[in-house]
Amino acid sequence: MKNNKHIIDRLTALWALNESGLGGFLHVFSTPFTGLIVGGIAILLISLIAYYAENKWQAILKALVVVLIIKMAVSPYSPFGAYVAVSFQAIFGAFLFSNFSWKGAAIIVLGIVTFLESALQKLLILTIVYGTEVWEAINIYGKWVQSKLNFVSETTTSTYLISLYLIVYGVCGLLAGIFIRNIIKIISKKKEKNFYLDTQLDAIKTGKSKRSFKTKVIWLWLITVAVIVLAFSLFGGDLFGWQKAVYILLRSFLILMLWYLVLGPFLLKMVRKYLNKKESQYKEDITNAMDLFPYFRQIISYTWKDTKHLKGYTRFKHFMADSISNCMHFKVPSE
Repeated sequence: MKNNKHIIDRLTALWALNESGLGGFLHVFSTPFTGLIVGGIAILLISLIAYYAENKWQAILKALVVVLIIKMAVSPYSPFGAYVAVSFQAIFGAFLFSNFSWKGAAIIVLGIVTFLESALQKLLILTIVYGTEVWEAINIYGKWVQSKLNFVSETTTSTYLISLYLIVYGVCGLLAGIFIRNIIKIISKKKEKNFYLDTQLDAIKTGKSKRSFKTKVIWLWLITVAVIVLAFSLFGGDLFGWQKAVYILLRSFLILMLWYLVLGPFLLKMVRKYLNKKESQYKEDITNAMDLFPYFRQIISYTWKDTKHLKGYTRFKHFMADSISNCMHFKVPSE
């Protein structure tokens, strides 16, 4: 298929906007499943870049570098794991689309694998920070609940929860893959629609988000530690007791400090050092992408209102397809 640089640049800018946490998508879908939504949108945009690119591997990897540089500039508070997740999505997507057609099962496989990677990354971090004790605490709660319900199971509660967690993410990845295939079919059949929007440039503010992110991390740590400590102190009996709870408290605190003060900053420094070297090479692409952000916000808002006559899933599907199509083909007043 003919390589359309103009469209690929627009899709790259949309991907950067999505990863930076800006724009209409995150405001419209303000739910506890924001991570799934952001990941799903990223997979959709990666798939579209592959659809319009002749050299899929090169196009996706170039877009990835531009997206990461913009993410670094706009969202400097993003943790190292976020860069890993984005890179995994792009590299695995580039591999699939370079070897298989999007019309086959490639998009579905991309959805399932990347969603499961996201779930496994969270479980791995949880285990590293709190140790296997976090699963022991969950099992203690499970046994206590089972004793109250007069129910005994050989399968541990943590096994149930982990299996359910992975199944949910896997099913979401499957549904996302099917949904993305349908969206691409809708977009591919659309004709170019040129319309003009007034420009209202909004300053990009990251201070509030940065404070919000740090606050969430602290609260999440405190709540998780409290749950584990209560499990060992109240229900652990002689086998565990409060000494175990204190050990977990100190262990998780030291690991978090090691991560946020030493390992995390070091890894981020290495990533930023690499991206800074690439910044001059892609300076024009980065500037053009960020200049499109205000237009995209207006287009997404416009499209949401324009699809108000539709309901439920039909509106959501056409809102996504129309938003991306409009962002791909719109013209600024100067054009």
